[in-house]
Amino acid sequence: MRRLPPLNRLRTFEAAARLQSFARAADELALTASAVSHQMRDLEAHFACALFTRSHRRVTLTPQGQRLHDSLAHAFDALEAACADVQLPAQDEVLQVHCAPSLALKWLGPRLRDFVAAHPGVHVRLSTGAEVPDLGLSRALDLAIAYGDGRARAGTEVQALGSESIAPLVAPALVPPRARPEPLVQQLPLIDSTLSPMSWTQWFERQGLPEPRGPRTAFDRAALAIAAAVDGLGVALESTRLASRELARGDLVVLGARRFAPVQGPVHYVHLRRGALRAPLGAFVAWLRAEAD
Repeated sequence: MRRLPPLNRLRTFEAAARLQSFARAADELALTASAVSHQMRDLEAHFACALFTRSHRRVTLTPQGQRLHDSLAHAFDALEAACADVQLPAQDEVLQVHCAPSLALKWLGPRLRDFVAAHPGVHVRLSTGAEVPDLGLSRALDLAIAYGDGRARAGTEVQALGSESIAPLVAPALVPPRARPEPLVQQLPLIDSTLSPMSWTQWFERQGLPEPRGPRTAFDRAALAIAAAVDGLGVALESTRLASRELARGDLVVLGARRFAPVQGPVHYVHLRRGALRAPLGAFVAWLRAEAD
C-alpha cells in the first residue's frame, strides 16, 4: 500500500504553491479559501513541517514546501500526459522519448516537425535530463538519447547516433584576418564543456600543442558552451552537430578547420529496451539514423 496523503490535498497544495495564494487556489478549484487553508494545515500535520510561510494575501513556500512542489509538478505533468494519452484515437500511438538537454534543444527539437508530419498518428512525448534513465526501471519510456554515455544497462541495447566532429568553435569577430590558428587558439579564452567526451587537454595533445594555462569559464551543458562562444566569451570545444545552426548562420566558425587534425567519433547514443522495437518506435529510430547521417 502506498503511504500517501490524500490526493485532493496534494492537488490543492500544488495550486496554492503555484499561485502563491490560498484565495486564488480556492477560485481555481471551486473551494472556499478557508477549505484550502484547512487542507494545507492537514497536509502540514501529515508531513510534520511547515510548507508555507503565510503573510497578508500571499503565501510563500518554505524549503520543504519548495521540494514538494518541484516533485509534484513533474508528477502532475505525467498524470496529465497519461490522461491525454487515454483520450487519443485507438489507432494512434505514443512515443515516450528521453533526450540529453542540449541535443533536444539544438538538434532533435527543430527536426521533430518532419517526423510528426510523416507519421501523423504518432504522438511524441519528449522529456530531457542529463542522467540516462534506466529503461529497465522506467517502463514508460520507449528510448533514451544520451550524451557521451554508450554503456548498455541490463536488458537494453545501445546504438551510436552516427559520428560527430568535435572542433574548436569561435565567433568570427574573435578571428583577425590572416591570423594563424595555432597561436590564436592558445591566446583566446577557452570555454570548458564539462560533460564533453573530449577535454581541451586531450584536444591539445591530439594537435601536438602545449595547453595554455589560465582562468576558464565552464558550463555543464553543451548548449550553454555554444551560446557563450556565440557571445564572444572564447573558444568552445564542442560537437558541430549541436552547433549546426550557429555555423550555418555564420554566428560561429570552426577555428583552424584546415589546419588542425579532425576529431570525429560517436557523441550521442540511442538506448533501447531489448526486443521492444514496435512499429512506431522502429520508424522513429530509422528516422533518427537518417537525420544523423
